[in-house]
Amino acid sequence: MIIYHKLLVNKPKNFSDLFALSMTKFFRFVADTFFAKRYGHRAVVLETIAGVPGMVAGMLIHLRSLRKMQTGYGDQIREMLAEAENERMHLMFFIEIAKPNIFERILVILAQGIFMSFYLFMYIFFPKTSHRMIGYFEDEAVKSYTEYLDLVQNGKVMNIRAPQIAIDYYNLKKDARLSDLIISVRADEMHHADVNHSYADNLNQRVSKKSRNKEAA
Repeated sequence: MIIYHKLLVNKPKNFSDLFALSMTKFFRFVADTFFAKRYGHRAVVLETIAGVPGMVAGMLIHLRSLRKMQTGYGDQIREMLAEAENERMHLMFFIEIAKPNIFERILVILAQGIFMSFYLFMYIFFPKTSHRMIGYFEDEAVKSYTEYLDLVQNGKVMNIRAPQIAIDYYNLKKDARLSDLIISVRADEMHHADVNHSYADNLNQRVSKKSRNKEAA
């Protein structure tokens, strides 16, 4: 059973959304080219990148709060930092499963450095587009983990025991398997997708409101 979450619901509404979706498709193409159906190895590299946006957003929102000397940013800061930490833990789980080789570890370093610079620039100047892009990223992650789960449940990938670190983190049953882990990780990605699409929608409404106020003036 394939679940595509809200990838078809959050259709692009403007150029900003179209750009976010096009970047998502580009990164999806790169991931498919390098890893094809090796979902465990794909997860190692992509979860390394996935831990960047929340940290960047949390840091910049924190600095904005300090700069403006205003409250009201705490919930979003905590949400973004929690997202970054959650994605970091995903990486820890799949390192135990995929056992990345030297080439993949080098690829992780390069990918993280490039994406960190790119996303930092994007979030400083285009926060709405950045949140929309991560929303689409997470939609694609849901799709990828669903495909991974399908392979496991159909016996095409061995349903090995889940790593102990994942069992402890999610409080899974003692004999939890890879399929249980994938279901838990996919649920996290669904939540991240909803959060980032929501932030993008809120920022879009603020921009629209400012435009209407200018026209009225």
